[in-house]
Amino acid sequence: MPAPHRFPRARLTALDAGYPGRPVLHGVTTDLPASALTSLIGPNGSGKSTLLGVLAGVIAPASGTVHHEGGRAPAFVPQRGAVSDALPLTVRQTVEMARWRARGLWRRLTREDHTVVDDALARLGVEHLAARQLGELSGGQRQRAFIAQGVAQQSDLLLLDEPCTGLDPKVRQGIEELLADLVATGVTVVQATHDLASARAGHHCLLLRDGHLAAAGPPAAVLPAAFPTS
Repeated sequence: MPAPHRFPRARLTALDAGYPGRPVLHGVTTDLPASALTSLIGPNGSGKSTLLGVLAGVIAPASGTVHHEGGRAPAFVPQRGAVSDALPLTVRQTVEMARWRARGLWRRLTREDHTVVDDALARLGVEHLAARQLGELSGGQRQRAFIAQGVAQQSDLLLLDEPCTGLDPKVRQGIEELLADLVATGVTVVQATHDLASARAGHHCLLLRDGHLAAAGPPAAVLPAAFPTS
């Protein structure tokens, strides 16, 4: 489906980025439409996670620019494997961490903060797990907890790295429906994904190959270039 708004939430211009001694992205220039779901697609190692890191502000560009139109800091949900199972945190504490950015680490959360956390837990269907330790959860439950943390940041830009990988179809469908609901309220969602159906259901796609932007546009135009036999 076409993106409902044409103005960009973020604009990348001649972007080079990577890690010390290992460049990953090369000359990426593109817009990310606001209030739309953009899927980053491409093979492993093509630069999807790096691009998310640049958008999140955790990876600095080597050259080029990243311009954000929104005034709020992005919310970034990394891959499940990026977070240790050994963290001594409950599900609720994990989601509450989203509110520390606004309040500061040593300030008590307000009634409004607790309401936001309760809502995020409920939207992801993990309110009954609030007192459980992260290490006690299944992969799908942990992923929903981390997405709840992203939602609780109340950003207008939500970045997700492989949010549905390894999840059963019912959980995956629930997350996809949540993302659609967020977009409908004006949130811009950018996800890295290998899921063809998930990419097809979005508004916009970026195809990365070897760190270069190979194609950008509506899924109907980009996916045949990524998967010629699909």
